[in-house]
Amino acid sequence: MKVCIVSDSHDNRFLLAAAVKEAKELGAESVLHCGDVVAPTTLKILNPIGLPVHVIHGNNTGDMFSLSRLSQNPDSVVQYYGQDAGIELAGKKIFMVHYPHYAKAMATTGDWDIVMCGHDHKASVHEIKNVKDSTTLYINPGTVGGVGHAPTYIMADLETMEFEIREVPVDDELSYNKVPVSKHS
Repeated sequence: MKVCIVSDSHDNRFLLAAAVKEAKELGAESVLHCGDVVAPTTLKILNPIGLPVHVIHGNNTGDMFSLSRLSQNPDSVVQYYGQDAGIELAGKKIFMVHYPHYAKAMATTGDWDIVMCGHDHKASVHEIKNVKDSTTLYINPGTVGGVGHAPTYIMADLETMEFEIREVPVDDELSYNKVPVSKHS
């Protein structure tokens, strides 16, 4: 199973949609969003793309009530979990949280195959040694919204455990330099 991993969209629905559209073309069957959506309406742009979206909030929580209501709408592709989520996809145990320190701590437990986070806007894929004398994969997709860094996401194959950091494709009409960039994290 291939998935699109994003974080820190910070209301940039155009870059979020561009990343998810490309990921779907590459075979993604689901989207994992590691927080800082901000306005829940940002996620509505993903409905026409049609992939299920698993999302948590971050430190820029926006309107959590509306995010919860959005996920309850039968026409919505969004599944909202709150502060963190433990899910299973393609037989892999995945833990999602916004904060890197929290993700690293959960990785050390050895209870998860993959932990993923966002927050610092720096894309990263590496292994963390855990207490079960093994390793857990740590994933941070960077900022899909292009906040302080180029917009990135991770294309993941959960069966082969291959993860690629990709720059969000931006066409001429949505040039990265023309897209408003938030200064907060």
